[in-house]
Amino acid sequence: MFSKSFPRTTDKSSYPIWEEIVLSDNEEKEQETLARKENIEKMRESISDAKKIIEANSLKPYQTDMINIAIALFEKRGSHEIYYKENKAKEKFDSKFKIN
Repeated sequence: MFSKSFPRTTDKSSYPIWEEIVLSDNEEKEQETLARKENIEKMRESISDAKKIIEANSLKPYQTDMINIAIALFEKRGSHEIYYKENKAKEKFDSKFKIN
């Protein structure tokens, strides 16, 4: 179960009220699937870009070097499941409290 708290301001207090938003099992699985699909595509792009970097710099195309470069690129680009879950929780919070 994924949950995240968001601050909500009211007219009655200068301090925010913290509202906990919980994703349903289906919402959580959906976000995990989205993250996985995007991460696979990002890894493919990273491998392709690593090949281009190796070729552009006239490096020897050792597969381990290419994969290490790809991993470094992927880590910089990669989105993690938590990012998607936090965004989904924020959507639910905004919807629940009508925040645009």
